[in-house]
Order: sequence, then C-alpha cells, then structure tokens
Amino acid sequence: MSGVATRSALNLANQLRAAGIRSQAVLSAVAKTPRELFLDAALGHKAYENTALPIGQGQTISQPYIVARMTELLLESSPKRVLEIGTGSGYQAAILAQLVDQLCTVERIKSLQIQARQRLKRLDLHNVSFKYGDGWQGWVNKGPFDAIMVTAAASKIPEALLEQLAPDGVLVIPVGQVTQQLLRVTRHESGFETETIEMVRFVPLVNGALA
Repeated sequence: MSGVATRSALNLANQLRAAGIRSQAVLSAVAKTPRELFLDAALGHKAYENTALPIGQGQTISQPYIVARMTELLLESSPKRVLEIGTGSGYQAAILAQLVDQLCTVERIKSLQIQARQRLKRLDLHNVSFKYGDGWQGWVNKGPFDAIMVTAAASKIPEALLEQLAPDGVLVIPVGQVTQQLLRVTRHESGFETETIEMVRFVPLVNGALA
C-alpha cells in the first residue's frame, strides 16, 4: 500500500477498536488491507470510511465494522477451514484469508467472482478457493467446515450450511428481511445453539447463480 493508504487503513483499524472490536488479529488484518483495491476508482476516496459502499450488480462492500465484528465472532472458535458465502468484492475474503489456514468462498455473480479472484491474487493471498454458484447450497465437496460466514441476509438459516458444519463448528449469518439479526449458530452433539448478536442490514441472499 502507499503511505497514505497505510495511514488510512491504520486509522480505520483504530476507529474499529474505538467502536468495540477487541481482536488484535482482526484489527491488524484491517490495518494491512487496502480497501480501495476493492472499490471502483470513483469511490476510492471513501474507502476508509466506516460505511457500506456499492460494488455493482446491486451488491455492496460491507461496513468495515460489520466485517470486523463478524470475523471476530468467527475466530472465537479458532477455525482452520472456513467457508464464506457471498464473495462480493473480495474484501471480507481478504481479511479472512489472513487469519485462517484455508478459505473457500462462493459467489453467485460471475463478474464479481472474477474481480475478487484477481484482487486476492494481487495481495498474494493464495489460501483461497473460489466457486461460482448458489450460496444457499454451500460447497459440499469442500466440507465439513470449522466455520461458515454468510455475507448476505437469508430469509431463514439454510439447512445445507448447517449440514456442512463440522462438530463444534460455527455459522455466522444475518437472517431476516425487513428486520435482520446477526446470528451465531454453534453445532453441538445435542443439536444447534443459536445466539442473537445484534441488528444488521445486508442485501438479500438470493437463490441461484447469475452470469
């Protein structure tokens, strides 16, 4: 990153710390990741604002606080193999890839997936596998996963994702339509435990893949 971008990313990490993010690993990843790389040039001046921004195709790059919060929740279980549903711009994937051994990520919009793959390659992040497909179905052949993160709001928790969780695995997912809640679901031998974390606002998790 340039000196200006480095300072801006560090300032963003400091904002997130002040907002309540406690994981130093997450904050360090934010401070090292050039968010402007994941946006159109016209929006580059907004890259280090703590806000969601459009990335085309009706999708958004999530607010940095939400990216950090969801990552922090996921890391509490010390996962090694992680599935991300909704690659989008690739920013969340870039943060996760710095913090877990293996990341698998699924995107239903082909053009976004191609761009995200190129961006992560530029950042020399090579522990990421990409799939173009329906996020509701997860990635059966790569499972089970220690943790799964969904970056769009589902109308209900997808059964396929629950089935792909390893024992003691964690699913972090926004659920709801008009009103959305961020949930953390943990798989135990006796069943699934669901915690409500906070209110959120995401674009919907849509069925099917789109060229």
